[in-house]
Amino acid sequence: MNINFLIKAQFDLLQNHLELFSKELESANIISANYYSLPGYDKEQEHTAPEKIIVNELTGDEALKKIIFSYNDLFLEFGKSGKVLKRHPGIVLVEDKFKHLQNRINSINIEKVKFKELILSIPNNDARFEAVHSAVPNLITLAAYRKIHCESESPFSVRFSWMKKHATKTLTKDAALEMLDRSSKYSNPRAIDQESWLKAVETEKLRVQSLQSDSKLRIRRPTRVTPEVNIRFTATNRYHVSGALPFIMLNPSKKLKVGSLPNYDASVNDPRKREYNFLVDRIYLEKKE
Repeated sequence: MNINFLIKAQFDLLQNHLELFSKELESANIISANYYSLPGYDKEQEHTAPEKIIVNELTGDEALKKIIFSYNDLFLEFGKSGKVLKRHPGIVLVEDKFKHLQNRINSINIEKVKFKELILSIPNNDARFEAVHSAVPNLITLAAYRKIHCESESPFSVRFSWMKKHATKTLTKDAALEMLDRSSKYSNPRAIDQESWLKAVETEKLRVQSLQSDSKLRIRRPTRVTPEVNIRFTATNRYHVSGALPFIMLNPSKKLKVGSLPNYDASVNDPRKREYNFLVDRIYLEKKE
C-alpha cells in the first residue's frame, strides 16, 4: 500500500483523537488552568539561542483556550522557524473520576507512537521528508510526535524549571582530526582575519594529535533550554517530563503544591551545573573518560 496513503490515514486518526480530546477537555470539570506563553522565533533567530526568556503567565479561561490549542499546534506558521519547535508549557488540574480523559490521552499517545514508527520505517531522510510533507503539507513532524504527559496519582508537588540538554556524538581521534581539517578549509566564520583563524584551528589540531591513537572523544554540544515539569511524591520518589506541552493533573489532592515557570536567564549560574573542560571549546570536543 502507498506510504503516503498510510501516513495520511494514520495522521487523520491521530487528529480525530485530538479533536475529541479538545472537546472533552473543554467540557470537563476544570479546577485550574495555567499557561506559560513563551516568545516565538522567526527564521532569522533560529540559529541563536536566547540568553533570556520572558514568561507570560495566563490563567483561567484564557489559559484553557491556549492549552487546548497547544495539543493541536502541529503545523508551521508562515514566517516562523520550523527548526525551533514552539513550546507550550502549562498545567491543567481536572477532575476525571471516570477516567474518560485518561483513556483518551492514552489513545492519543498510542497513535502518536504508531505515526512516528510509520514515518521512521522510511529509511532515507530525503524520502521520509518528501513522503510526510506530500501526505500532510506543512506538518511539523516532531510536534506530532510529542507525548501528552499526565498524572493520576496525586503527588506532593508539581513544579516547573528550565532544562539545558546536550546533543552528544562520540568519535575517534582520526575522525576529530578530519573534522578539524575541514574547518581549516572553510572561510573564517569569526571576527578575526583568515591567518589568525588558521592558526587557531592548527592549535586545536595539535591538542587532539597529542592524544593516544585509541582515545575516545565526544562532542557535547549544548542545545536550547526547554521547560521541564518536575513531579515529586517524596524526596526519593520523583520524576520529570518535558514541558513542551501542558501537563495534565487528574483528580489532584487539595494539598497538591503547584509551582510556576520562572523567566530564564542564562547569566544566573545553576549550582548543579557541571563545568566542562573541553579539549576544543569551539566545537565542544572533550575526551571521553
